[in-house]
Amino acid sequence: MKDLKAIKGKYFIHRLIQEGEHEHQDFKFQISDARKIARSISAFANNDGGRLLIGVKDNGAIAGVRSEEDLYMIEAAAETFCRPAQKVEFTAYRCDEGAVVYVAAIPRATLRPVFVREERNTLKAYYRVADENIAAPPLMVRAWQRAASGTPALLRFSKAEQALLHLLRAAGSVDPATFHITAHISRNEAEDAITRLASMGLVEFTYSHPGFLLIPGADEAP
Repeated sequence: MKDLKAIKGKYFIHRLIQEGEHEHQDFKFQISDARKIARSISAFANNDGGRLLIGVKDNGAIAGVRSEEDLYMIEAAAETFCRPAQKVEFTAYRCDEGAVVYVAAIPRATLRPVFVREERNTLKAYYRVADENIAAPPLMVRAWQRAASGTPALLRFSKAEQALLHLLRAAGSVDPATFHITAHISRNEAEDAITRLASMGLVEFTYSHPGFLLIPGADEAP
């Protein structure tokens, strides 16, 4: 990576900090663990993208970047620990008393899921919820994989899929863990229906503590 030249950005950075940490923004005082940063990259990429403010403490205080090693650590996280490798764009801003803050922008992945190579070479996908990176549920991951595979969408819905769409129209949300009980079908049938409809954008996952629920998707006709 070429040396980043800092540009003036005191007020811009202060405006970002005033937003706090949220679904698309995280503060990082310094980078010390590439795998941990890879989880943030995965979570942002699997959602709608986001940014890391490097050199900003959790309380929003600007400390400034101490070393360009932080940039190399983020690049290593994106290229070595993320599967597939992700692209991160960096911009350096000069703030209070010469302190420099790096903004690392992570775009939404064109193909999801983005996994993190964890210990023992296991792969895990993350998703950004509010100011946290949480493990994406297996059915969400399966839906992403089906969508990425380009599997043709059939126009005829199975009975399980029709039941799910009917329940969503009636109730507004459905617990994926108990859908098979409500619909009186097997767990496998329920999971296949959820995966297929989610891959088509007809149902979506939304987080509601302590887990995910299904809601009508943006592509579902009213």
